Amino acid sequence: MRVVRAAERTPYMTLRHKSREFALQMLFQWDIARQSPARIEQHFWETARAADPTRKFAHELFVGAVAQTDAADALISELSENWRLDRLAAIDKSILRLAIYEFRFGTAPPKVVIDEALELAKKFSSDEAPAFLNGILDAVLKKLSLN
Repeated sequence: MRVVRAAERTPYMTLRHKSREFALQMLFQWDIARQSPARIEQHFWETARAADPTRKFAHELFVGAVAQTDAADALISELSENWRLDRLAAIDKSILRLAIYEFRFGTAPPKVVIDEALELAKKFSSDEAPAFLNGILDAVLKKLSLN
């Protein structure tokens, strides 16, 4: 797999990456507060600034991942050996939910989805999270037969 370095990223890729960051932040807030997605998003955009295409993609990712939470959680529970879902860090669950939504709905090629998920984990989670999440996402790919 070829790794795309930050200097090689196109503006389109950067906007999509920023959309993923925003969607992740909203997913995390939703998981913690369990308020309606519309309310979370409304409050989020009161302070976050983004261009319309970035907002639109973030909205699609957030709402889609929330709608698919039960299915994603069942898959995570099945594939995360020796870890109960309630033991996972909230941010890691949100990263997994986002990536699983993207796998299922084809927002990007699977390798891009994994790379983006690992970048989010490096920025927002623990040092151990990328390796752990990579293992689960690889198992999800195999389970969904997307690789």
